Amino acid sequence: MSGERQTRSNLAGTLDMSWKDMSWLLMGLLAAIALYAAPNVTWLGTFPEHWGLPISAWTNAILAPMVVGLQGATRVLSQVIGAPMSAGRAVLDWTPWSTVTLAFFLLAYWTAGIRTACFTLASFLYIVSVGFWTPTMNTIAQIGLAIPIAILLGFAIGTLAARYPRLNTATQASLDFMQTIPTFAYLIPILLLFGFGPVVGLITSIIYAMPPMIRNTILGLQRVPPELRESGRMSGCTPLQEFWWVRVPAATPQLLVGLNQTTMAAFSMIIIASVIGGSQDIGWEVLSTMRKAQFGESLAAGVVIAVLAMILDRVSCGFTQRYVHGEQFHTNRYFWIASLGALFASVALASLVPSLWVWPDAWVIRPAAPLDTAVDWITANYGTSLNALKTTAFYYFLLPLKIGLVQAVTPMTWGLSFDGPVQIGYWAIAALAVGVATVYSDRAAASIIAVIAILLFYGTTGIPWPVFIAIVTLAAYQAGGFPTAVFAFLAQLFILVSGFWPAAMLSVYLCVAAVAICIAIGVSLGAAAANNDHLSALLRPINDGLQTVPQFVLLIPALMFFQAGDFTALIAIILYAIVPAIKYTEAGLRNVSPNSVEAGLALGCTKRQMFWQVRLPQAVPEILLGVNQTIMYALAMLVIAALVGTTDLGQEVYIALGKADAGSGLVAGISMALIAMIADRVLQNAASSRKAALGLPV
Repeated sequence: MSGERQTRSNLAGTLDMSWKDMSWLLMGLLAAIALYAAPNVTWLGTFPEHWGLPISAWTNAILAPMVVGLQGATRVLSQVIGAPMSAGRAVLDWTPWSTVTLAFFLLAYWTAGIRTACFTLASFLYIVSVGFWTPTMNTIAQIGLAIPIAILLGFAIGTLAARYPRLNTATQASLDFMQTIPTFAYLIPILLLFGFGPVVGLITSIIYAMPPMIRNTILGLQRVPPELRESGRMSGCTPLQEFWWVRVPAATPQLLVGLNQTTMAAFSMIIIASVIGGSQDIGWEVLSTMRKAQFGESLAAGVVIAVLAMILDRVSCGFTQRYVHGEQFHTNRYFWIASLGALFASVALASLVPSLWVWPDAWVIRPAAPLDTAVDWITANYGTSLNALKTTAFYYFLLPLKIGLVQAVTPMTWGLSFDGPVQIGYWAIAALAVGVATVYSDRAAASIIAVIAILLFYGTTGIPWPVFIAIVTLAAYQAGGFPTAVFAFLAQLFILVSGFWPAAMLSVYLCVAAVAICIAIGVSLGAAAANNDHLSALLRPINDGLQTVPQFVLLIPALMFFQAGDFTALIAIILYAIVPAIKYTEAGLRNVSPNSVEAGLALGCTKRQMFWQVRLPQAVPEILLGVNQTIMYALAMLVIAALVGTTDLGQEVYIALGKADAGSGLVAGISMALIAMIADRVLQNAASSRKAALGLPV
């Protein structure tokens, strides 16, 4: 019986492999037919407009009565929330700069130690000395109110979701949607409900910052050991006492992680909220100066945002780590008495010494002029090289990916024509590569090479839409089975009939270009760091800095040297999205099973064989997760990159925001979210399959 069962299993596996092979061959045949017919069949190349559906108009029709009905309540809520924020701004504006600086110095020392305290002191001295004190205080007032509200609301929603499974399912789905849809997209309905003003930025920050707290609350409460809860009930605790005295203390480490992530999420919305907030905060300073091409001023304000983000990150991380590891805080009464005394003394001293209350204008340092001079000098001396880099990348990398080699290769740019013989040679090389991959690697590698060959030949904007949908749907089926394939097909169909397919293909083009470079550079750096502790130590603060700095700030250096355009957007996206590729690759290679390493050594593997045949295959699941996160980061940055002239879905969202067109903005944002969700599901399933094949826990 066991032998018969094994035979049936082998036969089923053979049939499954045959079906997978046949599905790719069938798709290749249909793609070839569609590609051959596309020049003569208009609807294959361009989806007819009259086939689409007015989804944006329907969305506006649904939202319009809701907005009218809720505007009265939202205006009242705006006033209620705006009052404490205005009061906080007034208090911070009145308080001497020396007292505020001392207060943050003591807070940093209490939570994270003397090094963070000294960094905080230096940062606040920079802020006041460059003349950005008032905008920074306005930002701190907003963040100081947004973070507690986001934490409280996130904790409340997470607690309810952890208690009720059906609510948890709905909450998780909502959080997935909130964290994949571009932030600009849901700014539009908030704008319609609350109007322009600082309160809109505050509400946006709260909404954006809640998901991490909700997720960590659910995770922390669900991980409380059942025996611990049972012990509480046996001690006579009421359900309320059991919750506050048993479950919450046990979940506190996870809750503190949520606090840290919520803090950083709220802070990352500073500039985005400024787009509709119009408030005189530090985000508005960056945005307004960037729009005026005042790069020196914009960079100086961007540094303020960067150092504030680092301070918040170190303070919240320091507090979390000390609590989790049971380290002692400076909680003795003498510390608090001395701190309060120092603060009161600083106010008294500032009343006697005016320069300690308000920083004199004569002392303000204006770094914008030297920075602009430095940019002009670099542009004058290295402008030719920078322009050559930009031109080369555009004509030989970006343009072929966008419109395909068949259109991008011309005698003017490449020095040759992409005519019949060249095309035959191209497809011959592609077929040879697919054959070699099939024989010496696996079907997945051969399929990837075939898809890349088609994509490079026609470009993301030139490939017929049925072919693109078929490729993505089949890839989803291969990775995650029928449900994933159905989701991928329906998601692409939604983008197609909503009228955003051309913009979506431009988003795919920029995302693919950025992710390809991130993988090439990030995986290489991660692999090198896994084998070199010194390089790992060097990369760690760079990675932390790139992840801490808000997205908008990364646009500034790219704009300074390359002006607006796709290449500038590409640079900014790479800077933001490369970190996961580095971190996950290093972590995957460092965490390879010691048993596998010992087995390789016992077999006499060289270092090169150990890397390519033992460690790298074991690390592939982690690397795939890193690629997944890189794609998520790249798509998130696409909306921000819309400010530097891209013409993709991000630009559609940004245009809709300017017109207060909720329907177009939401549909374009949902389209971006669907692209992210397709990539996420495909790569997550591929990583799980790889782990299962290696016998690793999924």
